[in-house]
Amino acid sequence: MLSEIFINSSPREIRVALMENNQLVELFIERKENKGIVGNIYKGKVTKILPGMQVAFVDIGLEKAGFLYVGDIDLLDMVDLQDEEGNALPMKDDKDPENQDKPLRPASPPFPIQNILKEGQEIMVQVAKNPLGTKGARITSYISLPGRYLVYMPTVHHVNVSRRIEDEAEKERLRNLIMEIDGTGGYIVRTAAQGCQKADFEDDLTFLRRLWENIKARPETPGDFQLLYEDLNLVFRSIRDLCSQDLQRLVIDSKDDYEKCVEFCSTYMPHLVDKIELHDIPIPIFDHYGIELEINRALDRKVWLKSGGYISIDQTEALVAIDVNTGKFVGHSDPEETILKTNLEAVKEIVYQLRLRNIGGIIIVDFIDMAREESKEIVWNALTQALKSDRSRTKILKISELGLAEMTRKRVRESLVQTLCDPCSYCGGRGHTKSPLTICYDIIRDIQRLAGSQPGKKIVHVEVHPLIYDQMFEEEGRYIEEVEMAYQVEISFKVNPKLHQENFNISLT
Repeated sequence: MLSEIFINSSPREIRVALMENNQLVELFIERKENKGIVGNIYKGKVTKILPGMQVAFVDIGLEKAGFLYVGDIDLLDMVDLQDEEGNALPMKDDKDPENQDKPLRPASPPFPIQNILKEGQEIMVQVAKNPLGTKGARITSYISLPGRYLVYMPTVHHVNVSRRIEDEAEKERLRNLIMEIDGTGGYIVRTAAQGCQKADFEDDLTFLRRLWENIKARPETPGDFQLLYEDLNLVFRSIRDLCSQDLQRLVIDSKDDYEKCVEFCSTYMPHLVDKIELHDIPIPIFDHYGIELEINRALDRKVWLKSGGYISIDQTEALVAIDVNTGKFVGHSDPEETILKTNLEAVKEIVYQLRLRNIGGIIIVDFIDMAREESKEIVWNALTQALKSDRSRTKILKISELGLAEMTRKRVRESLVQTLCDPCSYCGGRGHTKSPLTICYDIIRDIQRLAGSQPGKKIVHVEVHPLIYDQMFEEEGRYIEEVEMAYQVEISFKVNPKLHQENFNISLT
């Protein structure tokens, strides 16, 4: 699939757009005041251990402590494991031939976290997920250092191959090739390595080993935490992670970053040098290539399909709900055929929106109800096939009897909406406000409550928003008169345009 990368770089913000077949499919944004920290390696200090949750909190110098789950602790690095009686716990022998082809990260942790770590202990960790919302960064002690063709895992002794390489023969060839080069190291062969030969990996191996030795040998500084390694900025990460064999060009609008990219690629990826271009015309790069318009569309709740149907996307704290509707599309004769066509069209748009908006976590897709089981199977197969183009790891369950598809998508950074938007300051993020009529009845009930509790006072002063005032006298004027007669009071209204529509003030004199 032909791809292009466009980079808008400024001192305050870097934006990277990945285009496939002239369509924006992924967008990455990094701002100076909120720079991502995934991949950074820290020396941290354990501040709290929660046995009930099997997690530890580690101070790595951020606003919130890092979150370390017991399954993300490299046991081989914990040389003083003890049971509750203080006896040493046995460890798996990494040199045992029977263990050479098994990943060392256990599916279920063999020891409770309180036997592995203790408060005040120093530990080397790497950030796996950026802080999201109220949560601190997800961290791990399994270190991984990405290169062009390989990810080096110095604390693991196992070779894996990217799941995006589908040819099993090629996977086996690459795995055997790495085992020949280094049979004791831990590596993940990246998608970009497809078709590579032994010589292609040598520079990567040399660079990554040297980098790891430098990290280990870095002198300690006083304090509870220390940044040992900082990952590349977004421009160079994009070159490392997004440049595939199908890349046609990489266009960047900063002359300084252009020269740095050329220098970087001349050293590590010489085959890319001729594909790097400088955008030097006055029109902003994202405007020139139509990317800015697509970004604004990606913030809409509703996305229309070509047939006239649409999908709506609602993001909550725990999950994302995607609803499929026929909209204006009524089909021709068979309702099942109309529904199936709409659902299949929605599948492509849903996967596209997941990538573009970087939606992660639990995702529920409410397809239009299908009567035939074969229709559900067709839609599920189409969704599974479409997700193969997604670089993030996904897992999908079969479509239920209610027409729901449940899936998960790996979430490492904030979604596009979370990055670019704030909750509505007027509705508080609810997406709705009380209607004027509802506010009117709230006001009348408060008047009745106050007048009934403080008899003898004759005037009720009410301060309201103009919209509520209009509603009160156009629709509820008769009701106001009835309240005045029933409670023997006079109700006086004052308009305040600065008030929130839902707010009002009531006093008695």
